[in-house]
Amino acid sequence: MSLEGKRFIVTGSARGIGASTLRALVAAGASVAALDVSDADGERLAREAHAAGPGRSRYFHCDVRERALVHAAVDEAVAWLGGLDGLVNIAGVERQAPAEDLSEEEWDLMFDVNARGTLHTNQAVFRHLKARGGRILNFASAAGVMGLPGCAHYSAAKAAVLGWTRTVAKEWGMYAITVNAIAPGMWTPMYDAHRARMDQAQLQAHDAMMARMIPLGGRLGDPDRDLAPVLVFLLGEGARFITGQTLAVDGGLMIP
Repeated sequence: MSLEGKRFIVTGSARGIGASTLRALVAAGASVAALDVSDADGERLAREAHAAGPGRSRYFHCDVRERALVHAAVDEAVAWLGGLDGLVNIAGVERQAPAEDLSEEEWDLMFDVNARGTLHTNQAVFRHLKARGGRILNFASAAGVMGLPGCAHYSAAKAAVLGWTRTVAKEWGMYAITVNAIAPGMWTPMYDAHRARMDQAQLQAHDAMMARMIPLGGRLGDPDRDLAPVLVFLLGEGARFITGQTLAVDGGLMIP
């Protein structure tokens, strides 16, 4: 499970799963370029991970919605890393709205960050991985597979991430680049925000539903304990023959 000497870019590194991933990869010995738009938290977390070692990390500002900014940030990050072995693309947003009331602005936000951000980051790292191969992990969601009532725009954008991931896995396999999607079921600040929008009755109904739907423990997992070790494996040599897959790490939430 060592990633000593490996070099990765992690987007969405300033909170939640992204912060957990940053810490885990540095703890496994990797050099990590941490990308986000939340500069204060991003810089602090990168400094803390770097100080803890044994790997190293540095923060870079990057808005995944903007192609030119993404390519510039990736080039700067790769120069600091001295090369690139992979990308963990976690940057994303989630909002709620009834399907019949969705505005174009709400729809565009989901696709600009979640889908277009995947396009931009994947294309940017491909230029650096093409010659020697590597790993790309795109973060999707069970919402993109099963649908999520009240989040049609989010579900549609994450379904686009899944379609993109499967296709580029086939196109880029000739370069020894693996591309997989992660569908996490983790308790994160984004999930806290989701819960905060519910009233007491809705929250009780939601928790009862989760208890029925998740065989392992009846609730979402902990990113540090339940997800980070899986990501370390998928970025290592043991996962060289896994590509084009949607890997659910969710306690059984998405069992077909």
